[in-house]
Amino acid sequence: MTLLIIGLAIFFAAHVFTMYRGPRAAAIARLGEGGYKALYSLASLIGLVLIVWGFGRYRAEGYIPLWDPPLWGRHLALALMWPVFVLLVAAYAPGAIKRKVRHPMLAAVKIWAFAHLLANGDLGSLLLFGSFLVWAVVDRIAVKRRPGSDAAVPAGSLRNDVVAVVAGTIVYVAFLFWLHPLLIGVPVLPA
Repeated sequence: MTLLIIGLAIFFAAHVFTMYRGPRAAAIARLGEGGYKALYSLASLIGLVLIVWGFGRYRAEGYIPLWDPPLWGRHLALALMWPVFVLLVAAYAPGAIKRKVRHPMLAAVKIWAFAHLLANGDLGSLLLFGSFLVWAVVDRIAVKRRPGSDAAVPAGSLRNDVVAVVAGTIVYVAFLFWLHPLLIGVPVLPA
């Protein structure tokens, strides 16, 4: 559990730092744009590796149950994950989805974390998914308060929305049947 907590602390320290625009600008001035991005990426990667490693070790040592998630929570989580993948693609393919949601990556993280909290009732999941949910909510508020945040997202093409829906659906199905058990080690669907 310690590795998971250290990983979360490093990952979110890097991400929360970006919310503080003055210190962020000072770091960019001192390190240069490339240096800042390299350091930010390195810290994020180290945090992410420790999160994955720590959560894997936590699962191997045995879950610490806090509550029994209802069966409907698992079903709802499955349904909520489809828009997560569509939003992730829409974040990089601007169209009406991105224009309406404004920050599809943060929306995807919030839905992903909430869905996993519905389906899991253990301490490690609460720490992992709960911290991502809190961060995404706080970051969305910070982005909203940033000067110029109310500027309209440029109109993208309908083609990008189609790409987001089709590609997001393909990745969702791949995760549902193959990738989640392969990468995470937990089957999503009953055998």
